[in-house]
Amino acid sequence: MALSAVAVLLSVAFVCGTTVFTDTMNTTFDKLFAVTSSDVTVSPKAAEGGEETPDRGKPEMLPGPVVEQVAKAEGVKSAEGGVVSMSVTVVNSKNENMGSTTGAPTIAGNWTDNELKSMKITAGHAPRGPTEVMVDADTADKHHLGLGDELRTIAVTGDIRATVTGIATFTVTNPGAAVVYFDTPTAQRHLLGATGSFTHVNVTAKDGVSDEQLKRNVATVVGADTYKLQTAKEAADANRKDVGSFLNVMKYAMYGFALIAFLVGIVLIFNTFSMLVAQRTREIGLMRAIGADSGQVLKSVIVEAFLLGVVGSVLGIGAGVGLAVGLMKLMGQMGMHLSTDDLTVAWYTPVAGLTLGVLVTLVSAFIPARRAGKVSPMAALRESGTPGDKKAGVVRAVLGLVVTGIGGAGLYLATAAEKAGPGSLWLGLGVVLTLIGFIVIGPLLAAGVVRALSGVVLRPFGSVGRLAERNALRNPRRTGATAAALMIGLAVVACLSVVGSSMVASATDELDKSVGADYIVDSETGQPVMPQVEQALRASPGLDHVTAYREVDAKVTAPDGATETVGLGATDPTYAKDIRRKMIAGEHAAAYGKDSMSVGSEYATAHHIKLGDELTVAFTGGNTVKLKVAAITSDEGSLDKTMKYVSTAVAEANVPADRMPRPFMLLASAKDGQSDAAAYTAVKSALAEYPQYKVRNQADYKQSLKDQVGQLLNMVYGLLALAIVIAVLGVVNTLALSVVERTREIGLMRAIGLSRRQLRRMIRLESVVIALFGALLGLGLGMGWGATAQQLLALEGLKVLEIPWPTILGVFAASAFVGLFAALVPAFRAGRMNVLNAIASE
Repeated sequence: MALSAVAVLLSVAFVCGTTVFTDTMNTTFDKLFAVTSSDVTVSPKAAEGGEETPDRGKPEMLPGPVVEQVAKAEGVKSAEGGVVSMSVTVVNSKNENMGSTTGAPTIAGNWTDNELKSMKITAGHAPRGPTEVMVDADTADKHHLGLGDELRTIAVTGDIRATVTGIATFTVTNPGAAVVYFDTPTAQRHLLGATGSFTHVNVTAKDGVSDEQLKRNVATVVGADTYKLQTAKEAADANRKDVGSFLNVMKYAMYGFALIAFLVGIVLIFNTFSMLVAQRTREIGLMRAIGADSGQVLKSVIVEAFLLGVVGSVLGIGAGVGLAVGLMKLMGQMGMHLSTDDLTVAWYTPVAGLTLGVLVTLVSAFIPARRAGKVSPMAALRESGTPGDKKAGVVRAVLGLVVTGIGGAGLYLATAAEKAGPGSLWLGLGVVLTLIGFIVIGPLLAAGVVRALSGVVLRPFGSVGRLAERNALRNPRRTGATAAALMIGLAVVACLSVVGSSMVASATDELDKSVGADYIVDSETGQPVMPQVEQALRASPGLDHVTAYREVDAKVTAPDGATETVGLGATDPTYAKDIRRKMIAGEHAAAYGKDSMSVGSEYATAHHIKLGDELTVAFTGGNTVKLKVAAITSDEGSLDKTMKYVSTAVAEANVPADRMPRPFMLLASAKDGQSDAAAYTAVKSALAEYPQYKVRNQADYKQSLKDQVGQLLNMVYGLLALAIVIAVLGVVNTLALSVVERTREIGLMRAIGLSRRQLRRMIRLESVVIALFGALLGLGLGMGWGATAQQLLALEGLKVLEIPWPTILGVFAASAFVGLFAALVPAFRAGRMNVLNAIASE
């Protein structure tokens, strides 16, 4: 019962910990946004609160006179121009990146009075000139920065070298952003490339003037539709919405793993109560014989389950809060700072945890409780642990086979789907039904699979191995239920392993077939390539050519009148050499001619486009022109699928220079006859001063993809570990109850010569074969799911199926150790039994 309570505790802890952790993050961001937002913020119409357009590398700007205009509005106490840019990289004197490693931004701006709402200067002073910079205390502590240290801030408009003259500490929690401040002229000149301009205006209201009234007054002065006007609440809500989408993805992903843990817990609790009821058959029969009716017996088991659920859930709620604090500490080590002062335990967290824990326990125990209620008074005359009736076993087997068959049909239909949308629905149905089906037919499969495994694993151990095999097969229903708990977790592991390996293999295959460039330069944080970086690469010796790849937004109208807004790939003509695209019609190089472009095969088929047709292209913020289709590329692969190409020259001729996006990637190839090692070294040396950019050859790029997928899978495996732990508890529970059930039998075997060592080995081997049975079912089921998912991904270009056999075999072997570990305590307890007491046991 204690182990079952632990299963409830762990499952509830996962849910409550997730809720507390995400609520705390929401509270942290809410406080930050509420404090940093001015009464009214004025920003460019096209920007969200002064954020830069990512592909241009610098913010949208307001003309300087707007500050004076706003200051004249009625009810304005003060109006202050602000400069903020998030397309910067800050490095120290050793050229080490000072930015966050958790995805939080690096922010550069001017120091204003508005910053004093959320920060205070704790060392030195605010920047007073072009050679001075102030940094936030969290970044200073993390990277051991102090007054007098030199920092270089790299922006699209150039580098800023400055000495740290001040350190400012957040008075609210900074979730992890690295922040540097300059004086206003320096920020304008180096972050915006324009003196006298700002990214936003912070407006403070006079006493007694509401934010809404102030917004209306400012709108009267500057025009309601000229700029974006937001009250403090509106600005905070907009920021909260942006962060909320990320937090929701993380929250629901963790809830998904909590659901898996609950499912495993249901199997464990069901198995435990089934065994308890079987062992109490004679006791229940005696109770019925002396007058207890079936309802009272059922209620007694239900109350027992209720108490178990309450105790496990209450402990789980406390453990969940502890888990949330642990996650906060872990995130702190990774660079995201969350203060326990903001720890948020809302009323619904314990309510949800208690409700879920109790309901799951009651649902799990209901069938065993009904079985207990049906025990006849005559059962008092029979041995305990009477096997279930044969009819129920047959009905279960037939039902399980039918459900599994329907699930298998769903998986087949998913592989046959022509579109990913409908196919994913069939995949989901197939996964759910095959999982349920395998749980139901577990006892049926146990007879054959356990015998087959025993022939390989147990027979070398002689008579002890045969006894372990017979013990595992003695109650197939129990063996199947115990193995099911392990099967669920390992099925998910196998599925994700197959999908991850297939994604890497498909991407690698696509790189081999399609990428002709020797080197790829880009930023892992999504920053555009800055002009100085592009110049440095083009000046690198030993290169034949450098191709800049950027996207320009445009509205494209087909000859049939259909219009869509897309990102056009604007590249140099050498891109046709760097990327080998399969062609449906025309030549790729022809797309880079004057007034020419290319389209993808899917688009061409949908709109009946052929070579020579003209499309109307309205460049965002620029001209509207007609471009001739000079090439149609195949959309079979995953690389640049559906992309439409124009030349950089066409884009530059039709998009204003100040709206032209920066490249997000550079491709380069070495000269013929040039040593690859020498050229690679030269390229890396040329970009050494810019640590935010990665220079990779094709081998490096493939390894990077593999590492990224591997890191994601490791996180998933870590979350799934909880389900595996609960499954191990299930094996321990089964063996412990089984030892109690077989007390007399064990005593008799010891009396006729079975040694303690042989007894412990028998129990360990029984545990190993049960664990391997569950692993075999789980891994087989998961590989089937993974292969089906890969067939769906093939519709998106990921066409290589790869089974990660080292991982699969490693997990299978590890399952044997799981079985050994689970059997340690039950085997030890069995070995310590007193022979005479065991024989006398009833």
